[in-house]
Amino acid sequence: MADAPDPANNQPAGYVPPKVWTWEPGNGGQFANINRPTSGATHDKPLPVGTHPLQLYSLGTPNGVKVTILLEELLAAGHAGAEYDAWKINIGEGDQFGSGFVAINPNSKIPALVDRSVDPVQPVFESGAILIYLAEKFGAFLPTSGPQRAATLSWLMWQMGSAPFLGGGFGHFFAYAPIKIQYAIDRYAMEVKRQLHVLDTHLAGHEYMAGDTYTIADIAIWPWYGAIARGEAYPGSTEFLSVHEYTHFNRWVAQVGDREAVQRGRLVNRGMGPEDQRVPERHAASDIDAVRDRMRASA
Repeated sequence: MADAPDPANNQPAGYVPPKVWTWEPGNGGQFANINRPTSGATHDKPLPVGTHPLQLYSLGTPNGVKVTILLEELLAAGHAGAEYDAWKINIGEGDQFGSGFVAINPNSKIPALVDRSVDPVQPVFESGAILIYLAEKFGAFLPTSGPQRAATLSWLMWQMGSAPFLGGGFGHFFAYAPIKIQYAIDRYAMEVKRQLHVLDTHLAGHEYMAGDTYTIADIAIWPWYGAIARGEAYPGSTEFLSVHEYTHFNRWVAQVGDREAVQRGRLVNRGMGPEDQRVPERHAASDIDAVRDRMRASA
């Protein structure tokens, strides 16, 4: 067995993990105010309900954007039943710990969806589960059988398992941790580079993730990895990771990003970026139309 590291070289110097970990307010650095080691509601706050069949409670993070992109794709494909209200859940202010949100998602993470077109109403949480639910409900963007269905679900599960290394691992230590820890950054940068190579190698022989058909696998992967390619995540990370090297991946990022529904969906519940390029809440197509018109006028 290797010798234990010298505590003098630990960060902070002299740190030795206790036998039993205890939580202290302030643990978690930049996100200390919203992280805690327990679940459940912290305050009473019912959720608003709009007029459409589908009620989305979310934020314009990569996981939230997955769902709004799919909803906009469904509407663009003519599925009128996919009309939705998108309510902003401000995770920085702890909205995800309100009683109404916890009732539909005990895990207190965005996004969460409520389908009010069925009786009883159906809550769905976890972004991947929401994508599958909506795709099966409307019979779109998820092949019903055969190799393409298997490939779609395989790549969807790949994204769900891989993105925590990209966001919670690399992104946290590269951009958010209160100190720069080379070991942590090197560890997660290596894994993200491996993931980018996986995508690039696969897309060298496939137009989309599941072959020649655009599916929920593309919709799931693009918000996370497309943001890295487009320089929209973790300032400096695109250059740091040499993302330009992955030519087939970058072709796919541009191709998916050019879709009108993708451009519409990524504006919804947006909490960052220019004020005039955000749709804090979406209750009608015109909410997005107004922002898109302003963006075109200023281009």
